[in-house]
Amino acid sequence: MPKSTKSTPSPPAANERAELLCVALASIGDAVIATDLQGRVTTLNEIAENLTGWTKSTAMGEPFEKVFQAVSEQSGERVECPAAQTLRDGAIVEPAGHTILIASDGTERSIDSSAAPIRSDNGEVTGCVLVFRDVTKRRQLERDHAEGDHHARLLGAIVTSSDDAIISKSLDGTIRSWNAAAERIFGYTEEQAIGRHISMLIPAERIEEEDHIIARIRAGERVEHFETVRLRSDGRLVFVSLTISPIKNAEGQIIGASKIARDISERKRTQEVLREHEQRFRTFVEQVEDYAIFVTDTAGRATSWNEGVLRVLGFEEAEFVGKDIVRSIFRSSDVAKGVPQAELAEAAESGSASNDRWMKRKDGTPFWAAGVTTGLQDESGNLLGFMKVMRDQTKQKQMEDELRRIATELSEADRRKDEFLATLAHELRNPLAPIRTGLSAMKLLQDDPDQMEEIRETMERQAQQMVRLIDDLLEMSRITQGKLELRKCRVMLADVVRSAVEATRPLMDEVGHELSVTLPSRGIELEADPNRLTQVFSNLLNNAAKYTPDGGRISLAVERQESEVIVSVKDNGMGIPPDKIERVFEMFAQIKHPLDAEYSGLGIGLTLVKSLVELHAGSIEVRSNPTGQGCEFLVRLPLGPANPVSPAPETPTEETGSLAKCRVLIVDDNQAAADMLRIVVKTLGHDVRVACNGQEGVEIASVFRPETVLMDIGMPQLNGFEAARHIRQQPWGQQMTLVALTGWGQEDDKRKTQEAGFDHHLVKPVELVDLRRILDS
Repeated sequence: MPKSTKSTPSPPAANERAELLCVALASIGDAVIATDLQGRVTTLNEIAENLTGWTKSTAMGEPFEKVFQAVSEQSGERVECPAAQTLRDGAIVEPAGHTILIASDGTERSIDSSAAPIRSDNGEVTGCVLVFRDVTKRRQLERDHAEGDHHARLLGAIVTSSDDAIISKSLDGTIRSWNAAAERIFGYTEEQAIGRHISMLIPAERIEEEDHIIARIRAGERVEHFETVRLRSDGRLVFVSLTISPIKNAEGQIIGASKIARDISERKRTQEVLREHEQRFRTFVEQVEDYAIFVTDTAGRATSWNEGVLRVLGFEEAEFVGKDIVRSIFRSSDVAKGVPQAELAEAAESGSASNDRWMKRKDGTPFWAAGVTTGLQDESGNLLGFMKVMRDQTKQKQMEDELRRIATELSEADRRKDEFLATLAHELRNPLAPIRTGLSAMKLLQDDPDQMEEIRETMERQAQQMVRLIDDLLEMSRITQGKLELRKCRVMLADVVRSAVEATRPLMDEVGHELSVTLPSRGIELEADPNRLTQVFSNLLNNAAKYTPDGGRISLAVERQESEVIVSVKDNGMGIPPDKIERVFEMFAQIKHPLDAEYSGLGIGLTLVKSLVELHAGSIEVRSNPTGQGCEFLVRLPLGPANPVSPAPETPTEETGSLAKCRVLIVDDNQAAADMLRIVVKTLGHDVRVACNGQEGVEIASVFRPETVLMDIGMPQLNGFEAARHIRQQPWGQQMTLVALTGWGQEDDKRKTQEAGFDHHLVKPVELVDLRRILDS
C-alpha cells in the first residue's frame, strides 16, 4: 500500500499556530468565540469575556448556545446562533444586526455578529469562529435619529394641517416659514411670503405693535393671545389672536420667533352682533320697571341691566353688571342642588327654561320670581349667552297658596260634612230602633203593667236622646249665624250642676259609671243663662260617659279661684291622642275609639260647649294623659257683678193639672203626628178636632170655633202662615189662641210666626209640660 504524500505538521509547528491565533484574538477589537465541531467553546478572547460575562476558563467546553445567548431586538424571542448555522452548513454567515446579547448577569447589549467555519489543512470543518461587536450606542443613535425624523414629520404634518397660521421669522422680521393656513388667512402663497418682512401683514397704524413684540421676544418672553388686526393680500382687515414664542438654537440663543395666528373674525362679528342686540335690548328694557330683564354671557355673568333689576332685585347697574348671577340672586340651597346650572343647561339645549321659584334680592330677602331664561344663539346655532326676564309675584304666590289652603280646608270640611251626615243618620237610627222595638213589644205585653212601664221609660229616654241631637244641631246653627242670645240671670252654679247631672244620670246608670260631684261649701252665684250652662256641663258629662269603658269613674268638681270659677269634668277613659288634642273643639271632629260601635256622636258637642262657654266670657281647655288614662276638661267662668239681673225663671213641672176643658183644633198634614197629639190632648180632658191641611183647618175652625188651634207650618193648599192670617181676619178668630207647631225653632222662625198672628211657638216634638201650660192658660 503506497504511503500518503500529504505532509503532517509537526507538533512544534501546530503549537506555533495556536499561539499565533491567541495573540491575534487578543489584539483585535471585536469579540471572538471559537468552537469545535460539536459546538463546544474552545476559546474566547477578552472582549468576548466582557460581553458574555463568561471567563475563558469557565466557558471552555460549554455548549456555544449557553455562553452566547442571543434574542431578537424586535420580538425578544431567542434567535438561531450564527455559529450553529455555520457548523450546520459549513458556510460563512454574514453579519446579522438587530440582535440582543444577554450576558450571564442579565445585561443586554445590541450586537452585530458573523460566523465562519474553521477548517483543517485538508479542508474539513473542525469548528467555528464567531465574531461580534457591541453596537448598543450606535443602535441608540439610530433610534434617536428615527424618532427625531418621526417627530419632525409629525410636526410638519401638524403645521401643514393646522387651521391656525404658523409662521416663523428672524429677529429682524424676515419670514422663514409659512404654512397652508397662513396662505388661507392672509392670502399670500408660501413663495410670495418667505423672505419678505412681516410688516407686509401689519397695518401702518399698528406697526409699533411689532416693535413691542420683538422686544419681548428678545427678552425671552412669550406673548399669548394678543388680539389685533392684520392685513390680507387683498387689503382687507382680518381679526387675529397671536401667540408668539422665542426660537432658540442649540446653544440656547434666541435666533427668531414662531407665531401662531388664529382668525377670530367670526367671533368678533358675533360679538359685534351681540353688542348691537344688547344695545337695542337695553334701549327697549330700560323703560321697563316691573320686570327685571338682563343678559348674561355663557358663564352666567350679567352683561346688561335695566331699571327693573333695581326695582325687583335691588342692584344698581355698577354692582350688577359683571357679577355671577348664580351667587347673586339664587338661594344657597338651590345653588347647592345645582338648580341654576340645570336651568342654564336647559335653556342652552331647548331654547328656554322656566325660573318660577323663590329667589333672593340683594339684601337677602326672598321673593317669588316668575319668568323665563332664554338661550341666545347666533345664525349658526352657537350659544352667545342668556336673557332672563323675571317679575316679583310674591303677593300672587301668597294668594295662590292661600287659595290652595282654603281649597284644602274646604275639601276637608266637605269630607267631614259627609262623615257628619253619615254619622247623623246613624245617630238618629240608634234611638229609633228601641222606640220601634218598644212599640212592637207593647202590642204583645198589654196585660203586663210593669213591663209596659219599663218599655215606656226606655222609649222616653231614646226620644230625649233624639231631641238632644236635634237641639245641638239647632244650637250650632244659631251660633254660627250669630242669632243665639243668652237669657242671663243670677243663678246658683250648684243648681246648674244638679240639672246637668240629672240629665246625664240615665246614661251613667246604663253603662255603670261611678259619678262623683264635688261642690264648695259656700254657694257660687253667676250671671249666666242657666239652660245654656246646663247644656255645657251635660254635654261634657255625656262626652265623658261615651269615651269611658263601662264601669268607669267620672268626676265633676267646682272650685272658686279669685274672680272666676273652675268646673272640672274628669274621666278615666281612653284619653285623647296628642295629635288630636288641638282639634277636639273643631266642628265635626271625632276621635275613633273602640266604643264607636256604641257611641259615636255628631262631632259637634264640644264645638257647641266651647261656643257657649265663650258667649259667657269664659274659656275651656282640655288636658289628656297618655292613651288609656283619661282626660280632663276645665271650664273657666267669670263670677260677674254682685247685683242680680233678674231672678231665674221657674221651671214648670208635668204635675201641673188642667184647669178646665176647652175646644182644641189640631191642623197637621202628618196624619200620624196629628193622631198622636189628638190622643194626648183628649187624654188631658179636652174636646179635639183634626184637620189635614190649612184650608181644611180654616173651614173646621169656622164651624168648630176652637179656643186653641195647634197648627203645623209646612202644609199643602194653605200653609200655616196663610191659614193663621185668614183666621185672624175673621171676627170669630180674633180671640183664638193660635199655637205654631214646627220643626223650625230659630229666632227668625219665631218672628215670622208672630207676624202671621200666632200667640205661641212650640218646636217639635212638643214637651207635655209646655202643652199643658198653654192649654191651661
